[in-house]
Amino acid sequence: MAPPGRYCVPGERLCSAEEATAGSGTYTRHGFIFSSLAGCLEKRSEDSGLPVVSVVRDAESQLLPDVGAVVTCKVCSINSRFAKVHILYVGSTPLKSTFRGTIRREDIRATEKDKVEVYKSFRPGDIVLAKVISLGDAQSNYLLSTAENELGVVVARSEAGVQMVPISWCEMQCPRTHTKDLRKVARVQPQFLQT
Repeated sequence: MAPPGRYCVPGERLCSAEEATAGSGTYTRHGFIFSSLAGCLEKRSEDSGLPVVSVVRDAESQLLPDVGAVVTCKVCSINSRFAKVHILYVGSTPLKSTFRGTIRREDIRATEKDKVEVYKSFRPGDIVLAKVISLGDAQSNYLLSTAENELGVVVARSEAGVQMVPISWCEMQCPRTHTKDLRKVARVQPQFLQT
């Protein structure tokens, strides 16, 4: 595969209109060819003589979490007010890069919000299904919620390193040591199960 050409931004002057013909992702103004897209510059030789200059975007555009989307994330850290997570999937589509998210204490359960304790719902390393409720701003993370029966912890490991089995909506058990840990367990729907 050939290395990518130089990258350009919209409005960037690429070359003189006398040197090449404007292709896709470009436009001609005042005798020059300008980029109309952010992307990679491509020059192709044509039979007519002048090469064609075009700007192409990455074929795989970055999928972003959107409000209402169900995301799969991994818990990184917890404190008494919230859990910090890395978003790994949007629906069943893996992300090229991870996004940071926050599950606040009041967004963990739909009922008895004042009695929720974060450490009884999540632990670092847990894989959680959550719903995006807010995009946040440049400094903050995506705000996520697990306040539905279908959302919560789907994969957790015990202290023995074994994947735990859900035994109720709020408990998981280690099959090796039979110790029980508190979690906000998701009732996983069939469409989320990999066969």
